[in-house]
Amino acid sequence: MPQKTSAKPLLDVLAGQRQAVPPIWMMRQAGRYLPEYLEVRAKAGGFLDLCFTPELAAEVTLQPIRRFGFDAAIIFSDILVIPYALGRSVRFEAGEGPRLDPLDTPEKIGTLAAQADFTKLEPVYEALRRVRNSLAPNLALIGFCGAPWTVATYMVAGQGTPDQAPARIMAYSHPKAFAKIIDALVDNSIEYLLGQLEAGADALQIFDTWAGVLTPREFLRWSVEPTARIVAGVRARAPAAKIIGFPRGAGALLPAYVGGTAVNAVSIDWTAEPQSIRERVQNKVAIQGNLDPLVLIAGGAALDSAIDDVLANYAKGRLIFNLGHGILPETPIAHVEQMIARVRAYKG
Repeated sequence: MPQKTSAKPLLDVLAGQRQAVPPIWMMRQAGRYLPEYLEVRAKAGGFLDLCFTPELAAEVTLQPIRRFGFDAAIIFSDILVIPYALGRSVRFEAGEGPRLDPLDTPEKIGTLAAQADFTKLEPVYEALRRVRNSLAPNLALIGFCGAPWTVATYMVAGQGTPDQAPARIMAYSHPKAFAKIIDALVDNSIEYLLGQLEAGADALQIFDTWAGVLTPREFLRWSVEPTARIVAGVRARAPAAKIIGFPRGAGALLPAYVGGTAVNAVSIDWTAEPQSIRERVQNKVAIQGNLDPLVLIAGGAALDSAIDDVLANYAKGRLIFNLGHGILPETPIAHVEQMIARVRAYKG
């Protein structure tokens, strides 16, 4: 009996059906490479003002859909809205990234609230409802959260660092205290993702941007296990939820991540070794990725070759075409158009 289709190619891939032409979207597709985004960003004031103004967040979410016709929109927000809802100070300094009040001692960790104030996140849900009402029926809407490990790294250090050493040291030195941060993030991320599904998200992505700095033992403890708890917690109340994991830099640990988390798809970066991914990962779940964002800046023949490599390596199986990380602000729009045209010309 043929599988029932959803009329949304991305969801069909997540449900187990290969598409002859892979669905395509980009991480950070609503962003600074688009002049229309920059116009809205200038009106909004601060970055969080943009995230928490539903009409503006919905508008920038829809901008890349109007311009490029991607197969999915991802809601415009940030992974640090959960710490904000937990009562932490979160601010974004121009040109420097996020700043938080650091939880850099066990005593400070003891001040962390266990329960988020989800009224603070109602603007995200309203933005999702607005986008859902504006999207064509064949387009998927993706909600997301940061993985507990990655969000915790910012909460401990108060900012991003080259290798997130402050959180790694905290996890080694005070694992029980560090686990309190992880537990709060797991519990509240489950509620946040369920709220996104209720507001209209079709699928969810969990971003573990800093997973690649962990040793194998710590990776299982602080990346795989918390993500597995989120997936299980979401599916306990939304059994059909489709979830994509992105443990950036996991490399040879990707099979353990897939086996341990029960995600429907895993997003891979551009350093992934294709044969290993096909034989040990793509035979179990869908693959999302993995074009190098820098080759998208380069364009030309190099871009065509890199696109062809991704398609040759993964399009015979279940593939969602994407970048290996977010699109960079200096990316020419013409190169994005070149990429989309080449992917959609694929005859698989």
